[in-house]
Amino acid sequence: MTNQTTCLIVGGGPAGVFLGFLLARAGVEVIVVEKHADFLRDFRGDTIHPSTMQIMHELGLLDEFMPLIDFHTGTLKVNINGVSFDGPDFSHLDTKCPFVGFVPQWDLLNFLATKAKAFPTFDLRMSTRAVDVVRDDQQNGNGHSGSGRVVGVICEHEGETYEIRADLVVACDGRGSTLRNAMTSLGNASSDDHRVDDVGIPIDALWFRLDRPQGDDGHTQGWLREGHMLVTIPRRSHYQIAMVIRKGGFDDIRKAGIEKFRDTVAKVCPPLSHVCGSIDSWDDVKLLSVQINFMRTWQKHGVLFIGDAAHAMSPVGGVGINLAVQDAVAAANLLAKPLLEKSLTDSDLAKVQARRGPPTRKMQRLQRLAHRALFSSGQRIDRPFSPPWYVRFAVRLLAPILRPRAAKWIGLGFVQEHVETPSAGNSQI
Repeated sequence: MTNQTTCLIVGGGPAGVFLGFLLARAGVEVIVVEKHADFLRDFRGDTIHPSTMQIMHELGLLDEFMPLIDFHTGTLKVNINGVSFDGPDFSHLDTKCPFVGFVPQWDLLNFLATKAKAFPTFDLRMSTRAVDVVRDDQQNGNGHSGSGRVVGVICEHEGETYEIRADLVVACDGRGSTLRNAMTSLGNASSDDHRVDDVGIPIDALWFRLDRPQGDDGHTQGWLREGHMLVTIPRRSHYQIAMVIRKGGFDDIRKAGIEKFRDTVAKVCPPLSHVCGSIDSWDDVKLLSVQINFMRTWQKHGVLFIGDAAHAMSPVGGVGINLAVQDAVAAANLLAKPLLEKSLTDSDLAKVQARRGPPTRKMQRLQRLAHRALFSSGQRIDRPFSPPWYVRFAVRLLAPILRPRAAKWIGLGFVQEHVETPSAGNSQI
C-alpha cells in the first residue's frame, strides 16, 4: 500500500498532534502516524503553562479545554525542611490564564486529535510505526543517483509494511527518534548535522503514583528534606510523584529495600505518610533517565525535527510539553503557506530552527544552572539535594526579583508564539 500526502508527521505526542491540527485547520493535507494504539501512557509531562492555554484561547478551544484541567495554581510552592516558600508567581502575567494547569497528557492528546479529525485533510493512523525513511535515490530505478532527499517514510501496521510519500516529513517522535537514527545512518558526511549534542545531567527521576490525602490542597509541588527531593503533581484523585535521585543511583536505592523507599517518601513529604504504604513493589516505580540535548541542524533533505526529537528537556520547570507546542505553532506559522502553494524549500524549514532554537537553548541553560545549583558533584549518590549555602542565601535575597521573572520564563518562555495560520473554514463540526 502506497500513500501520498502533503505533510507526514511521525509521532503523536503534543508536538505532532498539535502541528497536525494546525496544518489541517489551514487546509494542508496531513497524515500523523503514532506507533501506539492509544495515548494512554502514564508518567508523561502533565504541566500546561499559560503559553499553551493562550494558544487554546486564540484557537477558540479554551472553554472546552478547561474542564480537562485536574488542578491549577497561580503560585508554585516548595517545602524545605518543613518550611513553606513561595515559588514562581504566575498571577501577574499578562495572559488569558495566569496560572499553571495539570492535565493528563492523554486527555490533552485525545482532545486535540478529536478536534483535528473534524478537518477532512487530517488523517491520524494509530498502531503505525515509522521504521525508516524513503529517499529519492531509492525510487529512480534507472541506475542514476538522486540527491538523497527524503520523500517519505516506510511504516509498519499490523504486520504490513508500506510507504507514505510526502512533500514534507516532520519528525516528532521523541528523544529516541527513529527518524533521527535513520538520518544519521545514511553514511554521508552531512549526516553529522542530524546528531545531537548531549549535556551531562546529574539526575534521574523515579516516577510513581499515590492517592491524594484527604484535605490536601495540592498547592505545594516541591518537597525537600535531608538531602531528598520529591515533586508532587496533583491530579483529581491522586498524585503523580517524582523522586529526584543522583544519576545511576537507582540500583543502590533498590538494594536498600522498598520499605526504606516508603519511609523516605513519608519523611520528605509528611502528608503522604498515610498513603505511601500502597507502593507494593518496585514494579510500581518507574525510572526516567533525564536528558538535555540539542540537535545541531533541525532540518535537512526534506525532514524537519521539532519537540523532543530536536531538543530533549529536563523536567525542571515542567516546560517540555509547552516548548513542543510552541515549536508546533511556529512550524505551522512558517510552513502552512508554502505547503499549500507547493513551494516549500529548505530555507523555509531552516526558519523554524532560527525561530525556536535560540529560546530553547536559553531554557536549557536555565535548566543546567538549576542542576548545578541543586545537585553539586560532590554529594553522595543517595543524597541528591543539598544546595550550597551561597545558593540558599542568593535565593532568599533575590526572591522578590526572581519570582516574577521565573514565572515569565517558565510560563511564557523566552519567545512566545501566537497562532498566525488562518482557518480554512472546512471543519466538519
